[in-house]
Amino acid sequence: MPARLLLRRLGYRIAYRILQAAWLVSRFPRRGVKCVVTDGDLVLLVRHTYGRRCWDLPGGTLHRDEPPLSAARREMREELGLAQAEWIPLGELRGLGGNRRDTVHCFRAELSEPHLSLDLGELAEAAWFRRARLPADVGPYVGRILALAPARAA
Repeated sequence: MPARLLLRRLGYRIAYRILQAAWLVSRFPRRGVKCVVTDGDLVLLVRHTYGRRCWDLPGGTLHRDEPPLSAARREMREELGLAQAEWIPLGELRGLGGNRRDTVHCFRAELSEPHLSLDLGELAEAAWFRRARLPADVGPYVGRILALAPARAA
């Protein structure tokens, strides 16, 4: 693996640890997005290079004053190279996780044979899973978010 990529991954890990400490001290609420990318019955899950590294839906944190839809588009363009997807809002979830209060804005895009271009600094891997065969180690909101985005009828 190139040294530049290793340094980027290390930077993400350090930044995530700093954020964890800030969440613990400030209890500042976090606003983020999670995106359900589907291809028929397949759902895209990713593993980040930082944090718990479980399988999760792609997404990220909103920038200050950034609308959730803009954040979803930005994150999917940055992480996956999905620039032309049409994102449909699914609603939002609230929860507690990792010493923080989360508000997660959820979106969905149905893509047929999408071409992905992973940001390997932030994402260790991405894979497609059948809804009925998700891996055991999924992120805390995956089930709740997928319930907002039922499978399309064939």
